[in-house]
Amino acid sequence: MTKPDHADVVIVGGAIVGSSVARFLAGRPDWHGRIVVVERDFTFRTSSTTLSAASIRLQFSTPLNIEISRFGVEVIRNPGRWLAVEGEMPPVVDFVEGGYLFLASEAGLPILESNHAVQREHGVQVMLMTPTELKARFPWLNVDDVAGGSLGLADEGWFDAYALLQAFRRKARSLGIEEVTGEVVEIERDGGRATGVRLADGRHIEADWVVNAAGPRAGGVAGMAGVRLPVSPRKRMVFHFDCHTPIDAPLTIDTSGVYFRPEGPNYIAGSSPRGEQPDPDTLDLEVDRSWFEEVIWPAIAHRVPAFEAIRLLDAWAGHYEVNTLDHNAVIGPHPDLPNFLFANGFSGHGLQQAPAAGRALSEWIATGDYETIDVRALGYERIARNEPYEELNVI
Repeated sequence: MTKPDHADVVIVGGAIVGSSVARFLAGRPDWHGRIVVVERDFTFRTSSTTLSAASIRLQFSTPLNIEISRFGVEVIRNPGRWLAVEGEMPPVVDFVEGGYLFLASEAGLPILESNHAVQREHGVQVMLMTPTELKARFPWLNVDDVAGGSLGLADEGWFDAYALLQAFRRKARSLGIEEVTGEVVEIERDGGRATGVRLADGRHIEADWVVNAAGPRAGGVAGMAGVRLPVSPRKRMVFHFDCHTPIDAPLTIDTSGVYFRPEGPNYIAGSSPRGEQPDPDTLDLEVDRSWFEEVIWPAIAHRVPAFEAIRLLDAWAGHYEVNTLDHNAVIGPHPDLPNFLFANGFSGHGLQQAPAAGRALSEWIATGDYETIDVRALGYERIARNEPYEELNVI
């Protein structure tokens, strides 16, 4: 019988979250061990990371989410500081600091104002605007049914997701981590401890720690360990279009929930389902263009009259890994399986929250505690108690 391989840490999933865990753990001077990242497809052709709208913001309703994304901004602003590899050119992730603009109806204005107060208290550079102020700053905007808006003035925008992912991977590899192509089909355990993973090709890797960074497949990976994790794969479509009349827009979230933003000389738009709109669990990535015709275009054409005359260029679909309890990440150990760690359920915030999540888990593995941002409120215990950690600004 072939002797099983052994690693100190096995990370299931090699996209932005898994690569962040690997980079920060391998970069700690107080921890030494073998880190193996197992990934189904290192082309990341269907990865949530590479298919996302690649944006970052600080306009959240909870101080914890603000701080988590603030560290993401730090890494994206200064990739050379965090991700440079000796002897190579510093990474470039093309951060466009275009800001976010949240629009509110009369019914949504109290929530916008409450969120604004929290954000200001925690140092977010944000401006609450009346319809008159919005129209003066953005003359292309229809404000007839808008009661107010919240505009991020700094530390918000969009960037090159693929470049950021590759920078994390290069840095992690330079620090000695190993990447293995394979699909995990079993989390092996002995009583209250995870003991390793088995791959579809029969290979075994024993481990002292197992990290679930499996993105939209995280619920299934947790189930392999006999653990319930309410994280489901949900399809999100992004539509790329041009407009005859150019507008200078931030990433704008309409009162309908539809968002749009510039993408080079053109624009992208999308929306999560709302109300009675179906949102099934699926790993399918087929684009339904009727979603653009029936949901996206009517909303953006109403909000921006210039968008009545646009041309759809292309479209793609990616996955949100949706935490169906509260749309917030699950970070940290399982209470009954303490060496099985979660970094899951980011619900569309994975790219911006990956740096802080990776750093937090590296701290936990190395010291048994959180040293920078205390993410205990996002731990699995709330899942077990069925007590949501509420975030009001979910897109």
